[in-house]
Amino acid sequence: KKDVAVPEYIASTQQLNNDLSAPGGAGGTVQNLVFVEKLDLITWLEGATEESELIKPLASEIAAVQAAGAADVAAGNKGGIATVPSGAGGADGVGAGVGAKKTVDPRLVEIYNGERNMGDRNSVLRGIKATASSLLLLPACVWRSTRKLTLTIICAQDFSHIRKYAEHFLKRQRAAAAISAMPGTTISPALVSNLKKPAAGGRRPEPIILLSPSASSLLRLPNIKSFLTDGLYVPPTHASLSSSTATILHVSRLLPSIDAVRPLRFVLVDTPDQFRPDYWNRVVAVFTTGQTWQFKGYRWQQPAELFAHALGIYVGWRGEEVPAAVRGWGRGVVTAQLDKFRDGADTAVARWRDREVVEGIWTAIEEGMRSRGWGKDGR
Repeated sequence: KKDVAVPEYIASTQQLNNDLSAPGGAGGTVQNLVFVEKLDLITWLEGATEESELIKPLASEIAAVQAAGAADVAAGNKGGIATVPSGAGGADGVGAGVGAKKTVDPRLVEIYNGERNMGDRNSVLRGIKATASSLLLLPACVWRSTRKLTLTIICAQDFSHIRKYAEHFLKRQRAAAAISAMPGTTISPALVSNLKKPAAGGRRPEPIILLSPSASSLLRLPNIKSFLTDGLYVPPTHASLSSSTATILHVSRLLPSIDAVRPLRFVLVDTPDQFRPDYWNRVVAVFTTGQTWQFKGYRWQQPAELFAHALGIYVGWRGEEVPAAVRGWGRGVVTAQLDKFRDGADTAVARWRDREVVEGIWTAIEEGMRSRGWGKDGR
């Protein structure tokens, strides 16, 4: 059965044992050899090797060797422990003509001689260290009559220690899956990484400022950072701005009444579609154009309720009337007016009043945060 598949080999072994143990059977059992033992036996039977640690002599041969004397045993002149040559003849090729050597393909002998001994099953099929898996290449490269090269690879490592590491990642994956299953929720890994709330005792949470996604808004993601940090207004479609596709930005600002030493880092986004529920507790300001459709996906969709939790900011052109809707939202919304932008003029000179507007916006944000409980620890 040396050339059959493993399942057929095992089934044949079991069937033979059943026949031997059945009433009228010969009795005894045959051993189901593992791969290494089976390969070692085939190699020895084919005459490609003269000795094997897995093949033992009969008890009668051991007694004969002991009687022959130590000198003859050492010289190998008399049988006994020296391995018995393969038999030839007989219907099954086993048992008859024990003393006759069988002709062996020289190419087969060459392949066996080139094999590298990597140990036996007792020395290699063990391993509990948390290291990369080791692959044991066993001497299974056998040249057969079909000239097909067969390579058997056995993974000789115990991976039970991986479970505790895998559980850590599986918990995070299950938590993310539960959130994504919420109606109307899609989570972006990059956004979650930037917005996630630090653990207790870690870095302070970052306040969030929401921008209006409206195309009519004077301040959008392309120009909001330069406006809030440099105090200079440039239209969001101006050629001088980089064509970035970022969906999240950060600006830092020192707010003395919140923390007089460390600047606070603010997160700027124009949509809350990928917010987790706890992110809304960190929203401190909302830029608006007065269009209520902007609040459709918000936690608080009514302007009066929204601006009770976060400061509203309306920015328009100087000299133009503030929309009636914005005026009707009351003290929860502050208004700011900018000089109209004139392309081609000296920006640094023409926009000198922008910094005053920016400082007024930051002052309103700081007062709103302080009134809502943001203290010295940034919360």
